[in-house]
Amino acid sequence: MSFELRRVQHLAGASLLLLGAAATSALAQEPTQAPAQAPAQDKSSTEIPAVTVTAPSPIVRRVVPTRSPVRVARTGRSRSQQRTADAAPAAPATAAPQQGVLSIVTNQFATVTVVPNDEIRREGGGQLGDLLFSKPGITGSSFAPGASSRPIIRGLDVNRVGIVENGTNGGGASDLGEDHFVPIDPLATNQVEVVRGPAALRYGSTSIGGVVSATNNRIPDALPSCAPSFQTWGMPAKAPLASAATSPCVTAETRTAFSSVDRGVESGVLLDTGGGNFAFHADAYGRTTSDYNIPSYPYLNDQTRPVNGRQPNSATRSDGASIGGSYFFQGGYIGAAITQNDSLYHIPGIDGADHHTRIDGHQTKINAKGEYRPDATAIDTIRFWAGATDYRHNEIGLADPADLNSDGIRQTFTNKEQEIRTEVQLMPFNARFAEVTTALGFQAGHQELSAPSPDNPGTLFNGLWDPNNNTRVAAYAFNEFKFTEQTRAQIAGRIEHVELHGTTPNFSADFLPDGTPQAAIARNPSYTPKSGSIGLLQDLPGGMVGSVTAQYVERAPKAAELFSRGGHDATATFDIGNPNLTIETAKSVELGVRKATGPFRFEATVYYTHFDNFIFRRLTGVMCDDDFASCGNPGAELNQAVYSQRNANFRGGEFQSQFDVGAFQGGIWGIENQLDVVRATFSDGTNVPRIPPVRLGGGVFWRDDNWLMRVNLLHAFAQNNIAVIAETPTPGYNLLKAEVSYKTKLDPSRFGAREMIAGIVGNNLLNESIRNSVSYTKDEVLMPGIGVRAFANFKF
Repeated sequence: MSFELRRVQHLAGASLLLLGAAATSALAQEPTQAPAQAPAQDKSSTEIPAVTVTAPSPIVRRVVPTRSPVRVARTGRSRSQQRTADAAPAAPATAAPQQGVLSIVTNQFATVTVVPNDEIRREGGGQLGDLLFSKPGITGSSFAPGASSRPIIRGLDVNRVGIVENGTNGGGASDLGEDHFVPIDPLATNQVEVVRGPAALRYGSTSIGGVVSATNNRIPDALPSCAPSFQTWGMPAKAPLASAATSPCVTAETRTAFSSVDRGVESGVLLDTGGGNFAFHADAYGRTTSDYNIPSYPYLNDQTRPVNGRQPNSATRSDGASIGGSYFFQGGYIGAAITQNDSLYHIPGIDGADHHTRIDGHQTKINAKGEYRPDATAIDTIRFWAGATDYRHNEIGLADPADLNSDGIRQTFTNKEQEIRTEVQLMPFNARFAEVTTALGFQAGHQELSAPSPDNPGTLFNGLWDPNNNTRVAAYAFNEFKFTEQTRAQIAGRIEHVELHGTTPNFSADFLPDGTPQAAIARNPSYTPKSGSIGLLQDLPGGMVGSVTAQYVERAPKAAELFSRGGHDATATFDIGNPNLTIETAKSVELGVRKATGPFRFEATVYYTHFDNFIFRRLTGVMCDDDFASCGNPGAELNQAVYSQRNANFRGGEFQSQFDVGAFQGGIWGIENQLDVVRATFSDGTNVPRIPPVRLGGGVFWRDDNWLMRVNLLHAFAQNNIAVIAETPTPGYNLLKAEVSYKTKLDPSRFGAREMIAGIVGNNLLNESIRNSVSYTKDEVLMPGIGVRAFANFKF
């Protein structure tokens, strides 16, 4: 642990150096006199700010003048005139984002969940699954809480939920095993969006459930805000780039938190600077935790191991850093960044604790993106994203729990992946029936995977799978139709081609060894999935917006589903892939009603999805050791899991609301609630395994321009709709949270910082024994018990 503390101390020292430089620059540039106070606002009627969404659609609408309803190739003014219009004085800015206001997105064709920066700072969490755990319709896999938790959307996980960062694949190996961490840390993230519905086609057919999009400023798309002119590339053509600030401008932000439940410490610093045509970003972060506290004995089926009030083998450590920059030119920008993510965390559970299992992961990622708005007749905007990732992790543990000298690498995963995506948005035109905007996209990627193991070198079962690779290319199109100011529609389509290359042996029909020698057989399947969607968005009376979307999505099997053929110690499974898997098809419909303004804000959604050839990992009830020949032997420790296909139906809904009851003590108090439910069955009526329970919650809040106080209780009902084999019921729980936070502007001449948000959050205040029904290890791993998290965030 002393080594971990030294790493945190080193990070803190680096943070202070960066902060010193930032504060010095800020003090030099800020006026010595504090800015005048703005007129006081009526807090009881403060306007709710609009939610800015960065990820969902490739179409960004521009202002098009009203014209006679005749078909033309383009709008009636030149591109330079368009830019001049863009430069006109803007309308008065909406109110600054308020803490605790429910983020409802009404201008998208399906549900979008937004977690803004302030909420990320308050909620914390080491993984995206932890951050999103209580959002309606979303939870986390929580295989290793705080260290390995992937988002699950409407009961769909891994190969049906995409994770992207700044527009490109997050990389890593979190979709290859529930024990693998997501190499995107909320500590270095500014906003998280969960996108469902047609917009997910932009990222690939492996995003049937949705896309989790994390954004930050690692590739700047604007100069720092303290620059006196030309702050964004979107300024009019008549504003020459030479007028941009030539002296450097520096802004900085620090993010720090402490948690009691795991004695955790986290710290991060973000630095942005720019001048002339350039902007640069750098950030560094780190966190360390000990085994977290739990309220009761974690193991349902084993009462022989000492626990001492903590979840055994659950300590974590992670850190990372990034540096990036952008060059701005007239009409656009281009930038790149390089990021390093490192994580060393333990795997809780009986097997993990006995073998002292831990995962040592490292990822190096290079990203680039750019945007250009040419002065052209037909093209509005050209955008591109590109990324390359080199990922590797070792699963380390004791080969023999009784022999401390047997510690070593039990399994290795590597992922080398490259991706590029380009989009062209055409100039909008007025057809006879609607104003039409079209965006065309092209995407290509290549991936090389391996999972070697030192345990059985030179044998067929040398790891979970032999090296394999896949190549994918795709094209997609989005068309939006604006019939009136109140009625809009979207039609989107995607076609892609996927080729995979790997090996797997033939297994006997009952997946029990029959003496037939296992031999590696080359497999080279290819697929051409096709997808399409249609959506309608309609403004309704009372400030409400209604939506209806329908989708047809085909998904090609992924490498792990086809080529697995070995033991995976961290998940305690012996995975068997199926090279004969066919394309999975999802047909879905979603209806929604939303209201984002006024004292009562809400979002209600219902959906239904029918899957043909739904791919899932089926536990057979047979136990194995390290090779197939051991399957069925007494005393084996790994659950045999076979990738299979069946038709399935998913249906459910989500609701959340917030009501500002009235003014109180200079602020606003109100009530909020949420409900989500998903029911998933196969065509014969049996249950799809590991589905989230029905959850119902509510609470009260008080807020003003600075303070937020909130108490919220989320009740999860017992989950008794379980798979026929090898799944146990999960008891319900009550998750009580309370928080107090304070946000304010500061006088940089006095404090150095210009803005601060700080607070205290209490989690699981009832100290409930919480088991997550979607987790493979729920019978052995409890969620953290009662704890308090204190945080502080400063902007310079």
